Amino acid sequence: MSVHHRNNVHCAGDGPATIMFVHGYGCDQEMWRFIYPSFASRYRVVLMDLVGSGNSDLGAYDRDKYGTLHGHAEDVLDVIDLYARSPVIFVGHSVSAMIGMLASIVSPDKFAAQVMVGPSPCYLNDGDYIGGYNPEDIDGLLQLMELDYDSWIKRMAPVIMGAPTQPVLSQELLSRFERNDPEIARHFARVTFTSDHRADLARSTVPALILQCSDDMIAPREVGDYLHRNLANSQLATIDNIGHCPHLSSPSASADIINDYLAALAH
Repeated sequence: MSVHHRNNVHCAGDGPATIMFVHGYGCDQEMWRFIYPSFASRYRVVLMDLVGSGNSDLGAYDRDKYGTLHGHAEDVLDVIDLYARSPVIFVGHSVSAMIGMLASIVSPDKFAAQVMVGPSPCYLNDGDYIGGYNPEDIDGLLQLMELDYDSWIKRMAPVIMGAPTQPVLSQELLSRFERNDPEIARHFARVTFTSDHRADLARSTVPALILQCSDDMIAPREVGDYLHRNLANSQLATIDNIGHCPHLSSPSASADIINDYLAALAH
């Protein structure tokens, strides 16, 4: 099986350096359509779908391999080896921010920077750590997903997207969730929402931009503050945005923050 087919890899631009965009849970590379074209004049842009999502090869979804985020991190490194001019700038949304970080820990020489959009190393509240959800909240969400996937996606799509003044975006996210394979979506949800990568933060050495939304029910601001405190060589930027997908609901502001960070990093 080719990496191209497995991860539905697409490239644009022909710049000297590579910027790579990877989507969050239940989504696909089309989620970056408002942002990536502005980078294609200066970078080689690499887009991919996580296995089990979008137009990836669903037959390649191995529940053992993808039973942790490390399986997806292996795929990211495969794509970089074949399509990128490394070291790459990795832009990951939500769960893919952690996937990219795990890949950078394995091969830090392949990464110039990591841009984390709405990241969370752990969604569970734990002592002084505020992840946003109590264990019973996560259990309830996962149980509902097992019992009634359609009800789950209708409940979660507006929560994840936010953007109350742009209801078309919530409808778009719901449509994407509806196209997912329910069994794969259930498995990936459990892997995503029960993961805990706080202990890995100290192992990450690649410069990081944490792009936090001002009002995000999936990754509250306390999570961004925690990441900034525990990630070496990190910067924290907060964007005025309601929801978890600023690359769709506030694309210009998101691109500006990323561009400013990359410009400062180059000097």
